[in-house]
Amino acid sequence: MRTLLVLGLLLLSLTAVRAQEFDDKGYGWLIDKLEVDGVPRERSLRVFSDPRFPPFDGLGFSLDPRESHAMYSGHLSASSTARARRCMDDHLTAFRAAEQAHGVSAAVIAAIVHVESACNRNTGNTIILPRLARLAMANEPPNLDANIARYTDGVGSESSADIARRVRARGQRLEDMFYPEVLGTFTIAARLGIDPLSIRGSGSGAFGMPQFLPTSYLRHGEDGNGDGVVSLYDPDDAIFSCAKYLSAHGWKPGITYEEQRRVIWDYNHSDAYIDAVLGLASRIADPDEPVVEAAAPPRPRKKVAARKATSKKRVVAKKAPAKKSAAKVKKTSVTKKAPTKTTSKKTATAAR
Repeated sequence: MRTLLVLGLLLLSLTAVRAQEFDDKGYGWLIDKLEVDGVPRERSLRVFSDPRFPPFDGLGFSLDPRESHAMYSGHLSASSTARARRCMDDHLTAFRAAEQAHGVSAAVIAAIVHVESACNRNTGNTIILPRLARLAMANEPPNLDANIARYTDGVGSESSADIARRVRARGQRLEDMFYPEVLGTFTIAARLGIDPLSIRGSGSGAFGMPQFLPTSYLRHGEDGNGDGVVSLYDPDDAIFSCAKYLSAHGWKPGITYEEQRRVIWDYNHSDAYIDAVLGLASRIADPDEPVVEAAAPPRPRKKVAARKATSKKRVVAKKAPAKKSAAKVKKTSVTKKAPTKTTSKKTATAAR
């Protein structure tokens, strides 16, 4: 009898330890979805219970996120343009081969990888899965209710109904955007035999030289150097993968400026980003045209009258040998057009 009691207590103790080991940290709703989509529950629990994975404490989200043009303006400076041209020069063989294979302007590819990661120099060191998982939890019922309560506090009933509808739509949009990326991270890890928490990138959940989200890697990753491995940290692979992505979304030789904008919108839902990429690509494609940085606007003079002042498995990158200078390459097909303000689409968090 005493033996049975001891065994029972031991079993309870082991159960408690196991429950503590696999604490879902508030991600139970997401773990349930992953299980339905084929990720073994024990596997996802091990990941979410890892000490490196912060608990979910709620996500307050904006209903109308926007990116400022100031966020990308520095990429059009003379020094930035020079670095982008140097990137093109250093990996010219890969840029031209990718252009030939996919029909995408080499200058546009160079502009994207420069804006995204400074040509592989700044790919990020954040574990991407917790960032993606947190965003995917936007539509979790308790989190959604908390956002509805936050936005409708002190608002009339008619306005509250409209706001609640907008909150639900935004929550669903975030789930649709980022849950596939969480699932994609587990898929990449299983395919490569690595820990899902070993994939590092930016705080927005993108990684590698072209800053792909996981599903973009799975759909468009290409082995550019023929070594049998697709690594977005390898310049050849990254350049070919970026070209493949743009081609798959409609880029082809001779497309109009507006068509170019629509393709890059799929890469990053931001008009400010599109302006920066196409503006920089135009400068890269025309190496004979000097880039002059605009002078800072003069400060307004103070009024004489006394007035009160008014008051944002990694593979080591292998550099391809430069064959010839980018300055000697013929101009690529980037359509130039005077800047126009586009308001047809609302900007949103990048989802590639």
